[in-house]
Amino acid sequence: MTQPSPEATHGVSLFDARPFFEKAVVYGVQHGLLDQVKLDAMAEEAAKGMVQIARYFGSEYLRPELEKARDRLVNLVSLHLQDASGGDLRVAAELLRDHTLLSRSKAGSDLLKALIVMPQNSHFGMNERGAFSDRHLPQLARWSLASYADYQAEFRGRQHAVQVVEAALWCADQLGLSADDLQDAEPDAEAVIRTALLLAMARRKELPDWVAFEKLIHALRKKQPAPGLLTLPKNLPQAYHAVVETVRQSVLADWPRLLDARLAPRKLFDQMPAFMGRYFWLEDALSEVGQHDRNRSAAWDKLTQGHSDDGTVLTLCLCVAAGSAPKTLFTDKSAATLVRKIRKHGWQPELATQYLQAHAPEQHQDDLISLWQDFVYESQATLTSDRDSRLQDALALLRRECNVA
Repeated sequence: MTQPSPEATHGVSLFDARPFFEKAVVYGVQHGLLDQVKLDAMAEEAAKGMVQIARYFGSEYLRPELEKARDRLVNLVSLHLQDASGGDLRVAAELLRDHTLLSRSKAGSDLLKALIVMPQNSHFGMNERGAFSDRHLPQLARWSLASYADYQAEFRGRQHAVQVVEAALWCADQLGLSADDLQDAEPDAEAVIRTALLLAMARRKELPDWVAFEKLIHALRKKQPAPGLLTLPKNLPQAYHAVVETVRQSVLADWPRLLDARLAPRKLFDQMPAFMGRYFWLEDALSEVGQHDRNRSAAWDKLTQGHSDDGTVLTLCLCVAAGSAPKTLFTDKSAATLVRKIRKHGWQPELATQYLQAHAPEQHQDDLISLWQDFVYESQATLTSDRDSRLQDALALLRRECNVA
């Protein structure tokens, strides 16, 4: 077999596939950092360590398990040495010289355990909390045989998730929300930051429930602020600037939709897939019910013109039951016209009951419906009687029970 010429190998670097542990040992021997006594001690420790690792992950009595334990031992030591030395073989050899082999294996294992309990993504509901435990053993078994390059790639990804989560925790803390609260709510960390940025621009200092968040969006749409006003919080720690700036750019991308008054907030944030879970508000059913009640009460006050007396309610209901436009006051002439309509075409008292169920404040509905049904029971004969041709009895009834000017 002919050897390649020097020209053919010019510029080609040789790939050294040996474990970093082995490279460090060779370097240490060549440069007088590791003597024979140290090498013998390492060999003795390696035998003990293989048995311990085999026992930890399975059984020390099976040859395949011991062979895998040897690979794990070498890999764990290599992982620690390469990470701690930054790839410097002299530093790695000095670490072997100054410490026991088993302590270097444990240091590699600790690196992996720390990696495993790091967040895998920025969603609070999809990450475990707490220290490494037995339930993580299958992951440790897999990672103990992974390459340092795989470890680095995974660490970088998880480190980014950690930074986003920590930035979200900082933002939530500024708004009076604890880590436990976020864990219970299970939002995405970026959603917390997006909402925090909007609140900072609006100078709000509390994390909103849906009602308050919807009001925030309406306020922004009314003011139509320039995107440039969306800035990083002034007291944001420098360590979080990069991740929060990335999230800020995503809010700017949302800006046209956020300020589009044609899109109802509920539809935008709860029905459009691109925006579902993208922003965060506290789930407060009582608050939403309360707002619903307030809205209904306001609408009812508008219908009744702010009057809550029995005559106003009965006047309104009588119009609805007769199929006329709702009003809260009759003239003598309009009252007579309504009675004639009832006698000619009939009336439907149940329509007024349904109207009360749909429009009256819930806390008053039962009383108002009872008031209306009692009126129907007592007045039906008078309002529908053909014997009262001059409407004297019917109009007297309406003047007494309803609002007749």
